[in-house]
Amino acid sequence: MDNDYSHLTHIQSHDELALYELIPNIVWIFDLDQHGWWWGNSAAIEFWDLENLEALIAKDLSDDNQGARDRTRQTFDLAAKNGLTIDPWTTYPNGKPKTLHMMHRAVLVGPDRHRAIIAYINEEVNLGETPENLLLVEAMRYTTVLVTSFNLDGFPVVENPAATEAYKSVNAKTLTNGLTPFTARFADQGEGEACFKRALAEKGGRWSYLMNTEAGLRSHTLDIRMTRHPLNGDTLLLMAEYDVTPLHEALDSARQAQEELRRMAHYDALTSLPSLHLLQETSTSLLARAGRNKQKVAVLFIDLDGFKAVNDTWGHDAGDDVLKEVARRLQLCLRDSDQVARIGGDEFVVLLAEVNDQNNAEQVAKKIIASLSQPINLDSASAKTDTKIGASIGIAFYPDHGKDMKTILKAADQSMYQVKNTGKGNFHFA
Repeated sequence: MDNDYSHLTHIQSHDELALYELIPNIVWIFDLDQHGWWWGNSAAIEFWDLENLEALIAKDLSDDNQGARDRTRQTFDLAAKNGLTIDPWTTYPNGKPKTLHMMHRAVLVGPDRHRAIIAYINEEVNLGETPENLLLVEAMRYTTVLVTSFNLDGFPVVENPAATEAYKSVNAKTLTNGLTPFTARFADQGEGEACFKRALAEKGGRWSYLMNTEAGLRSHTLDIRMTRHPLNGDTLLLMAEYDVTPLHEALDSARQAQEELRRMAHYDALTSLPSLHLLQETSTSLLARAGRNKQKVAVLFIDLDGFKAVNDTWGHDAGDDVLKEVARRLQLCLRDSDQVARIGGDEFVVLLAEVNDQNNAEQVAKKIIASLSQPINLDSASAKTDTKIGASIGIAFYPDHGKDMKTILKAADQSMYQVKNTGKGNFHFA
């Protein structure tokens, strides 16, 4: 066995249980490892309407589902840890449901030291005459929702097998520094303490937290309600935990997909420069600010010279290398307040903010032409050589040549074609 049960009482044979026959209430011992009764007193044999102890031990429990087995194991684990468990159980003598108030202690039985629980049954619990109430008790046992009731000190009174399985490591820990089993479940125990205080103050509520479960950190929605102990009337906190981790993961994936779509729409995949779409969006506020400050904005429309020859000679991989290097050099030619975008093919646009006169734009245009005219090293699978390109630049201004980006771009584009038609490798003002 993985756990240490050396502290539990070891009952080696039925002979040690003779005194239990003097007890008028029902007492039986259930063997977890055999999943069957190990012993029962006369009251237990009568309860099950059997002839003798041998019939109780031989009773067929093959129809018990996994939920029933988990519930029994949960009771043993809690009793082994806490010394005693007290909660209602529904049994089926003669096939009819009967809910009993059971106290359990954990023991070891027989020469093989099987895990077992001694059940002490001294009162029947009336859950009403309608079978629906019994079904609700059964549903708590077998649901995958984690359900636990806590006393007002933060210690569990009873939990269903799903909760026991989820927090078996937490339940097994020795708590220190005033930590309670309630707060120990939280990934952030400070949040757990605050949640407990809030639940008491507001008499319940619904909140989401990150919980420290056997499956790792999970996002749970906690539904907490005030309730009463069905046996002694004590006020309890009833907490149901819904694992919403898959929902959070789906929402995160959707947000990431939206961000990726936004990035694809706003940035060029090859050069990582802004796209024309993003340039037009950001230019609206840039032009408005320039208008308020009575300043100019220069738009440089750049078309590469000799780029087609690179593609034709060395292939498109080499052409991609050139475009990425052009993007890098353009960014080095600009101030932080300026913007550069690739608008398609071998065409780029530069926005120069806070331009005082044509001379500012002219200096940048000359700097760009000089930078792009320097040899570019090709070191791809298709080419290992140097190549040279150039740039033709058309320049237009806000507000001189238009009040919106579309109009200014058109003026700059037309100026660029004048350079193309008169020798390339130069710039021209609209």
